[in-house]
Amino acid sequence: MDHEYGGLLFIGDPHLSSRIPGFRKDDYCEAILRKIEFAMQHATEHALLPIILGDLFNLPRDNSNRLLTRLMRILEGRIVLGITGNHDTTEKELQDDDSLSVIASAGRLRLIDHSGPWQGIVNKIPVYIGGTSWSERLPDRYENVRNESLVIWLTHHNIGFADFEGAWIKPQEIPGIHLIVNGHIHKPMPNQVCGMTTWMNPGSIARVARTDAVRDFIPSVVKLIPSGVGMWNSELVSLPHAPFDSVFYPMMEQFSEDRTGSAFIQGLETIQSMRTGGGAGLVQFINSNIGQFEEKVADIILKLVKEICPDEFIK
Repeated sequence: MDHEYGGLLFIGDPHLSSRIPGFRKDDYCEAILRKIEFAMQHATEHALLPIILGDLFNLPRDNSNRLLTRLMRILEGRIVLGITGNHDTTEKELQDDDSLSVIASAGRLRLIDHSGPWQGIVNKIPVYIGGTSWSERLPDRYENVRNESLVIWLTHHNIGFADFEGAWIKPQEIPGIHLIVNGHIHKPMPNQVCGMTTWMNPGSIARVARTDAVRDFIPSVVKLIPSGVGMWNSELVSLPHAPFDSVFYPMMEQFSEDRTGSAFIQGLETIQSMRTGGGAGLVQFINSNIGQFEEKVADIILKLVKEICPDEFIK
C-alpha cells in the first residue's frame, strides 16, 4: 500500500495541446497548465491524491517538448493516478510514441488501466481504485476481497447520464464497486445511484469547444473525502479561469451566397484574422459554404482542407 491521504482529487479531461484547439484565442496551453498546477498545489495543501480521468492530451502526439517538460515538472515529486482516454492514443491501445506514454514512462503518472489498481488509506479508510481505459469493457462485478475497502473505478466512456445523448453504457449496479468516476463527457452530470454503485461525472477542466453550454461553465475539480465503506463527502473546487469572451473568438458572421463570390472571399478574410490554431474556423466556414460548388470542385476543396487541418477531423 502507498502512504495515507486525506482525500482524493478528480481532474477531468485536461486536453493539453501545443496547438490552440477550436475557437480559443488565448494561450490555451498555458491556461491548461496553470489549471493543472493549481490542482496539484491544492492536492498538496490538503493531502489529496490527484487522479486524472483520461484525455490528458488533446492530440496523442505532436505535443511540444516544452509542454511535456512543463507538465513533468508540475507532476514531479508526487503520485498521480490516471487512465487512458480516447484522445491520448493513436490506436486502440497506447503506443510508445504517444505523449501519454512519455509521461507515464518518466514516472510522472501511474496509469492504473495498465499497471494495475491502487490501494491505500484515505482519511483512515482503506480504498481500492481500479480503472478501465476508453477502449476496454467495464467489469461486470468486482470481487472485493477486503469488504472493509471503499472500491472506486475510473472510466472514460459514453455513459448514459441524464440528458446525455449518444450513450453506449447505461448506468447500473456493478456488484463490489461503490463509486464509478467517469471522464470523457465534458459536461458535469448529476450523480446516478444504482443499488450499491454511484456513477459520477465531474466534467472537463478545459473549455475546448465554443458552445452555449460552456459559456456559464466554471472549470472545476472534485474533492472527495471517504467516510466509510460506500460513503464519502464531495465538493467542487473551482480552478482559475478567464471569462468566456476572453478565451473564445465570437461567432462568425454568416455570409450569403452571391454569384460574384465576394461574400465567400469576405468570409475567408474573416477566417484569416481569427487564425484559430487548429483551423477550426476554416473547417467550419468551408463546411457551411461547400454546397455552392460543383461536386468535383467541392471534393478537391475538402481534400485540401483535411490535409491542411487534420486535427479538426480527429474526433
